[in-house]
Amino acid sequence: MCLILFAYQQHPSFQIILAANRDEFYKRPTLSLGFWKDKPDILAGRDLKSGGTWLGISKKGRIAALTNYRDPSSVITDAPSRGNLITDFLSEECSAETFFNRLKLAGGGYNGFNMLAGDGERLLYYSNIQNEIISPPPGLFGISNRFLDTPWPKVVRAKSMAKPFFEMDQPDTKGMLDVLTDHACPPDIELPDTGVGLEWERILSPIFIKSEVYGYGTRSSSVLLVGNSGEVVFVERTYEGNEYSVREVAMKIER
Repeated sequence: MCLILFAYQQHPSFQIILAANRDEFYKRPTLSLGFWKDKPDILAGRDLKSGGTWLGISKKGRIAALTNYRDPSSVITDAPSRGNLITDFLSEECSAETFFNRLKLAGGGYNGFNMLAGDGERLLYYSNIQNEIISPPPGLFGISNRFLDTPWPKVVRAKSMAKPFFEMDQPDTKGMLDVLTDHACPPDIELPDTGVGLEWERILSPIFIKSEVYGYGTRSSSVLLVGNSGEVVFVERTYEGNEYSVREVAMKIER
């Protein structure tokens, strides 16, 4: 996942509204949104290479999402898959704070990441680079491949474009998904310098990424609505070339 937008306790009917893009190499095998056969309480897409995911929710209302922290100079070649952290949290019953406190002790063994975790009571943010647990106040936030609300151009643009759809009486999932397909590239002077070189900074700078040359880009866009009364709507738009398909799952959280 390379872009997450989320509104927390900002809407009168929805505790969490989240919209996100997953960017990955096109050849990496992936399973689209659904309940997992081996873990039927988890609703998510799935990375078939390592078995984890980038965004998911459990039937009990546990929610988690993750983005990578971009810094090629600090990559650990044999590090465990970060996507399994999402699976672990969704499968457990401990609080988000307890989970992150454990992760503070072990997070240095993973490549850099940002993670959101909600246990039905609180939504928390943790980055193993900062090694600090943050409790976001009510508001609209964005995460790309740095830290919570780091004002990269794509984050600022996406928040501005998506805000009206987040604020509707019934949040507009199609409108949010359409925002996530924006291809606009900022000028070079506004690009971050994360150590990947100017060509890659340009490729990675839009909200929606597409590079046929390198076989890399936005594989799917998702919107997740978690209502105050436990109703959930999870929509995933999966891209194949110039075509896309949409899956939508609605459920009620099991209290």
